[in-house]
Amino acid sequence: ATPMQNKFPATQSHQVTLANWRTAPFNKWAFHHVSEVVPSAVIKNNPTTAHSFAPMLETELPDFVFDGTSYSIPEFMHQNDTDGLVVLHHGQLLYEAYANGMTADDPHILMSISKSMLGLIAGILVGRGELDTESPVTDYIPELDTTAFAGARVRDLLDMRSGIAFDEDYLATEGPIIEYRKSTNWNPLAAGETPTDLRSFFLTLKESSGPHGGKFDYKSPCTDLLGWVIERSTGKRYCDVFSELLWRQFGAEQPAMITVDRLGAPRVAGGVSMTTRDLARIGQLVAEGGRAIVPKEWIDDIESPSESAELTKAWDKGSMADRFPGESVHYRSKWYVMRDRGPILLCLGIHGQNLFVDRQSGLVMAKNASAGEPLNMESTRQSLALFEAIRSRLN
Repeated sequence: ATPMQNKFPATQSHQVTLANWRTAPFNKWAFHHVSEVVPSAVIKNNPTTAHSFAPMLETELPDFVFDGTSYSIPEFMHQNDTDGLVVLHHGQLLYEAYANGMTADDPHILMSISKSMLGLIAGILVGRGELDTESPVTDYIPELDTTAFAGARVRDLLDMRSGIAFDEDYLATEGPIIEYRKSTNWNPLAAGETPTDLRSFFLTLKESSGPHGGKFDYKSPCTDLLGWVIERSTGKRYCDVFSELLWRQFGAEQPAMITVDRLGAPRVAGGVSMTTRDLARIGQLVAEGGRAIVPKEWIDDIESPSESAELTKAWDKGSMADRFPGESVHYRSKWYVMRDRGPILLCLGIHGQNLFVDRQSGLVMAKNASAGEPLNMESTRQSLALFEAIRSRLN
């Protein structure tokens, strides 16, 4: 490296800002330094009960074939812009690798895997009698009576079956999704724009696209709204509920973070950052049936819900069925379930975030990435092929 390449601070054209932090190549640094770009609240762990992994097992992960081409793990990581990869088998560390300047101690943004964390917290609250999935959302937040959320149940939001009109177009340059990002502190305001906030943004969603409880329709604001529901039901900040009920309980090694808007409202749908190791530990918690932290009945219901036929029908008519061609899938409490593959419980986040859990084999794979393209299902399919290859090798 030349002195100019190591210039500090970076020249203006290389600086990470609120305007570019989610685009390549800036995201390769930003995604594991989010709290330095977007205001964030700490989700505290309990250092006295932090769980350390035993030394990595002497097991080589296999090369695997995807779409007729063989890949080694380093080739897979490079092609998929992988920043962190952790594989556990029955809680033991099978494989771990990092790239793009990330380390085992760095929290990486989960994007929409953040939603799956809320799904677990909701299950804990339901088990404690502090949240009712059948209650109307307006029982918790009456201010929404005049919005399209009127009539929606907590369960409708948990399963992405609300009827509000919202286009989740990650490549849009204008419209409601841009106003949504500005309200969460994720996008800068244009000159002369009045600062907004997330809770006020909910009040602008007046249009419906269909009935609540109908087809699956992926809309991130619905999950952010559940964060507000949880704060209302508990009388506490979401980050503190997250810490108290989950993060301090299961052995998290590092604190986690969550981005907040200018008034402190959390970006529950995508703003959580944690280490790849701790993401894998979450997968292990689910693989073990919740370990009495998350009710086992809640995790069983994610994997095999009583109304599975209804959820399958909702999925097949929904907005993402074409991204899983030929697969038998349902979505329950913020987790995807690929029923014909074990089943495999799956969490997805844009730019390449994945968590795979097979409860039967005890296999967990966590992957963080900084892909330039927000939504690339080919990359997810390749990650799934790696997971399947590891599972076959172990069986």
